[in-house]
Amino acid sequence: MPAILLHLPAASIYIGLAIAYRRLHGDSSPNQRRWAQAALLVALLLHGAALANDISSPSGPRFGFAAALSMTLWLALVFYWLESFYTRIEGLTALAMPIAAISVLLQLIFPNEHMLPNAGSTAFRLHFIVAMLAYSLFTLAALHALLMAAAERQLHSARMTQAMSSIPPLMTMESLLFKLVGSGFILLTLTVGSGVFFSEALFGKPLAFSHKTVFAIAAWVLFGTLLAGRSLWGWRGRKALHLTLAGFACLLLAYVGTRFVLEVLLGRP
Repeated sequence: MPAILLHLPAASIYIGLAIAYRRLHGDSSPNQRRWAQAALLVALLLHGAALANDISSPSGPRFGFAAALSMTLWLALVFYWLESFYTRIEGLTALAMPIAAISVLLQLIFPNEHMLPNAGSTAFRLHFIVAMLAYSLFTLAALHALLMAAAERQLHSARMTQAMSSIPPLMTMESLLFKLVGSGFILLTLTVGSGVFFSEALFGKPLAFSHKTVFAIAAWVLFGTLLAGRSLWGWRGRKALHLTLAGFACLLLAYVGTRFVLEVLLGRP
């Protein structure tokens, strides 16, 4: 199947969901929410099929910066879809759907040429899965943080829009944020720890402190500091949001940013 037949429908549904949310101003009925969940499921299936088609090749899996970004958004939206059955978080739709649509289309513009090293190893596959789950949880946490920041800004200016008034209370959103950060931190610890101590078994070469390693460790330190501050000193509010976004920025630079520089700016697969 031509790749465009998977990418364009997925991107179109993501954009359609964002437009529908804006037109409803966040005030959707239970029936409309069920239709939105069904539409998102279709988009996720198409997006997942597009990813599988782009990554696979006879010589082994290919995984460039576009695929990394796309898979991270795809997994984050899978968690978002599951979360939507328990909590009204449609406010994330306006943020997440356009970004997801862009990530799908980037796969068409920047085809994957980077071959994953040592991809046949079971240990590497486990490391890869855990890393992508960590990335996706922190992506969803970053989206939560952005939504909370927007809601807090509107609350302080006494100009709360109808769309923002439909999201859960900030305390509930903050609790969800720390659950995401806590779960992601466990997975990131496994990812960084296995990469540092078992580099040769995973990647077939000794550990090198590249930009990827430095940014990953920096993200781990920032998220660890946030969780420690929350536990010991009750950190919350803007400090928590800023540290979440700073940690996510480091994590994004660790692989996606590094691969973008190599593939797009330097032209090296």
